[in-house]
Amino acid sequence: MFPPTSFSGLFLPTSSQPGATSTPPTDKVIILGDGNPKAVFSKEDDNGTYTIKAVDDPRTWNKILYNRPPQNTCSFNEIVSLWEKKIGKTLEKISVSEERVLKNIQETSVPPNFLLSVGDSTFIKGDRTNFEIMLSLGVEGSEL
Repeated sequence: MFPPTSFSGLFLPTSSQPGATSTPPTDKVIILGDGNPKAVFSKEDDNGTYTIKAVDDPRTWNKILYNRPPQNTCSFNEIVSLWEKKIGKTLEKISVSEERVLKNIQETSVPPNFLLSVGDSTFIKGDRTNFEIMLSLGVEGSEL
């Protein structure tokens, strides 16, 4: 089992902005919640590599395989700050409260509501990083 991370190939090209298709924002950015919870961003290929390594490694047998390399863990605000430095411009930041996100989830159909649910879990609740990996139940893939 491989719990979800934020796939960099899906998230980073658009900074998870609604309606964006290929480039990060250049004027304003929508931030779910306060933008401070940490998330894990990984290349899809890396997840495959960790999975292949885990198949024959007895440390992973009957355990959850996590992909949480510390160098790939940052907040949405940190991502925005890196992008602002790259483009040499400060973006207008629009915060969306969790209450608004939850209401949008209820009012929206699939697949947008699914993506909003992932955004709520990842960027508002911090569900990808707000726990310790119990060694009796899980293994960090980047340590294999």
